[in-house]
Amino acid sequence: MVIAIDGPAGAGKSTVARAVAAELGFTYLDSGAMYRCVALAAREAGVDAEDAAALGPLAAGLEIGFDGRRVLLGGRDVSDEIRTPAVSADASRVSVHPAVRAAMVERQRELIAAGRYVAEGRDIGTVVSPDSPLKVFLTASDEERARRRAAETGEDVETVLAAQKARDARDTEREHGALRAAADAVELDTTSLSLEEVVAQVVALARSRGLTKRPTGDSGDPERTSPQFVSEGSPESPPSPCPSEGSPASPSSEAQ
Repeated sequence: MVIAIDGPAGAGKSTVARAVAAELGFTYLDSGAMYRCVALAAREAGVDAEDAAALGPLAAGLEIGFDGRRVLLGGRDVSDEIRTPAVSADASRVSVHPAVRAAMVERQRELIAAGRYVAEGRDIGTVVSPDSPLKVFLTASDEERARRRAAETGEDVETVLAAQKARDARDTEREHGALRAAADAVELDTTSLSLEEVVAQVVALARSRGLTKRPTGDSGDPERTSPQFVSEGSPESPPSPCPSEGSPASPSSEAQ
């Protein structure tokens, strides 16, 4: 079973999904990390990110797993390697290939069938698990999404905004697994909300649908992140707090 959280880069998917999983005692599934693993494996194998014929078999043969916060590729911890700018850029490029997406979707379904997950991505509720009992589609204004990312990377907001628009175009226009909200998804705009507010709303939705919570005192993630949105392309260690415009002084800011 899976709670599906989809949305564009910078909407807060990763941070929200991780926190919701911790609150409910579910396992957090970072689908974006899986495409990053494909990108890293391709770079190490000397396979171009545009070479669909070679990337399909490569992706299908990868052994990708999760151990708490660690992302494993062939049993090796690649949590930091897959977050580098070069791999991040390649991940978006390899993810457009149908054979790559098919291999990752199959692996995601295998994981979901074996447990209770909160999974985030761009097509969890539409392709990976259309029967999910709860689908949430997170959004935020283009400017807020870019501001969050720039605050964490030190890049110029306008530069980030331009790159973000290009990625949004790739994600929404690709033939397979295009970014879109499922017809029965609950859409939630995070622009002026704190992390706590977003998580509370998603957890309330889960409980209202009878989704089981782990016993009190067991968070499911002993290393739960501090209350702030974390950009998908940034390292796992939390960056400085970045309150969203219109939010209280409590920290908030993220991106995939």
